Amino acid sequence: MSIHRNSWRRALSAAAAVLLAGFGLAAAQSAAEAAASCSATYSKVWDNGSAFGANITVTNTGDPLTKWSLSFDFPDNQVITQMWEGVPTPATPTPAGAAVTVNPTSYNAAKATGATWTVGFNGTYTGGANNPPPSVSCVGNGNGGPQQQALVVSPASVNVPEGGTASYTVRLQSQPTGNVTVTSTAGTGDSDITVSAGASLTFTTANWNTPQTVTLRAAQDTDRLNGTRPISVASAGLTTVTVNATETDDDDGTNLPAPTLRVSGNKLVANNGNTYRLLGVNRASGEFACVQGKGMWDSGPVDKASIDAMKAWNIHAVRIPLNEECWIGTNGSPSGAAYQQNVKDYVNLLVNNGVTPIVEMHWNYGQYTGQGAGCSDTAATCQKPMPDAQYAPTFWTGVANAFKGNNAVIFDLFNEPYPDAAANWNATAGWTCWRDGGTCTGISYQVAGMQSLVNAVRATGATNVIMLGGLAWSNDLSQWLTYKPTDPAGNLMAAWHTYNFNTCSNVSCWDSQVGAVAAQVPVHAGEIGQNSCAHDYIDQVMAWADAHGVGYTAWTWNPWGCSQGNVLITDYNGTPTSTYGEGFKAHLLTQNPYS
Repeated sequence: MSIHRNSWRRALSAAAAVLLAGFGLAAAQSAAEAAASCSATYSKVWDNGSAFGANITVTNTGDPLTKWSLSFDFPDNQVITQMWEGVPTPATPTPAGAAVTVNPTSYNAAKATGATWTVGFNGTYTGGANNPPPSVSCVGNGNGGPQQQALVVSPASVNVPEGGTASYTVRLQSQPTGNVTVTSTAGTGDSDITVSAGASLTFTTANWNTPQTVTLRAAQDTDRLNGTRPISVASAGLTTVTVNATETDDDDGTNLPAPTLRVSGNKLVANNGNTYRLLGVNRASGEFACVQGKGMWDSGPVDKASIDAMKAWNIHAVRIPLNEECWIGTNGSPSGAAYQQNVKDYVNLLVNNGVTPIVEMHWNYGQYTGQGAGCSDTAATCQKPMPDAQYAPTFWTGVANAFKGNNAVIFDLFNEPYPDAAANWNATAGWTCWRDGGTCTGISYQVAGMQSLVNAVRATGATNVIMLGGLAWSNDLSQWLTYKPTDPAGNLMAAWHTYNFNTCSNVSCWDSQVGAVAAQVPVHAGEIGQNSCAHDYIDQVMAWADAHGVGYTAWTWNPWGCSQGNVLITDYNGTPTSTYGEGFKAHLLTQNPYS
């Protein structure tokens, strides 16, 4: 249902009246003349699949009317067969999909101020579609003369296929006194959409009621962007009408690689220059399967079919947790070269299928038994508070060499730092350890700080985007900007993790802490989730992230059952869990990474 409203409540000077007449419009009313104004709404009353009935409710929104007229364009193959309380032009039965004008009957032309009346009709249609007109225009005559001329544009929004065209029509609402020029101009938005024909139309006293066509075209490219662009339909002295044009991209990612990415200000930017958000999931098991005798990927598939299942959810990014010692070959099976090749194969498969891989060091060497310890092992069998100086630089040198030159791959240097817990929640000690490493309070092994790992990556010549999580298991970004490492490539972004049981788990904290960082550098929520397997918490997180340009990858794309919480699927075909997976999938399907 839509409403088209025109009002004429101000007098024009004689000079202005002459100007309007020069544009072929009726002379304006004087101050003493009536302000004629009315509005109309269309509603379908019944529909049996081939025939239907509809009402048009009209309201006099101005001074008393001596006459009124309605105009609308049927969008499909509708035919009016019978009408009451109005006289249609063309006469019934109307041609299929006609531009219809409705005038009053002999007894209901005059309407008092505020009066409401209904014009009803029955009709038929073919082809299965019976969409309502995009608008119904109403004009009226008062004691002083006619209401202002208006444009009738149909439809009010169009989808333009990439590499193809779409169109809308324009006509005048009533007969002018001379020629009227109408222009269509593209506004700010998706530059792929342009006006290719009908940018300037001329209406005369003879053809004013004949719809003329404006054609839009969307350029063929590889950006996978379903952008929008407003088209302004205008004529001097008339109210401008906006047509909303949306490009429908024909690239599904199956034949296009993931975009190369870089940091620009506080945004992540794709190779086409458009802002890009990482929207997707975590694919766990690369961090633990190799040290638990479970092979490489915990028996789950990492083939094209499994990626296609992800893409059916509109997943555009996959975060891949890795094991430091398995990559280097100091522990676990498979190890070293075999492990590395498995990772390379999966990362390259994701890239080639249009999905951004985020590779990150999840478990690492070094014994830790303090606050928050996940194990007492020296080996890489659980989450440690910080990367170790013994192996972590070697790990990142190897990963960077493997993927340098492919800036579609993002590096997440360390999963969830918590040196602040090791330092008995001394924030200064925690952040200093985070950046500088070395001997850190409460940690028995020598630590590799984030600056040293950034240096290790850049020493290889790799310029890939690097993510850095903050303290408190990446939930705390309060001093991230203060302790931000230097990067000669200028390609650092913040990683943030948020679960319902974290300290920073409300909008107030997100605004003050995460929002402050996101105002200066890109932020990605590398892990989001809630241990109840519901989705009310992540719904709040995603709504906030969407509004602040922050991407997110949910934990986790592994069929482990909701008893563990934060589990998205029941199988690798992509069947969502109830209700956590269902909620995340439904939201993700509404998102566009180019936003």
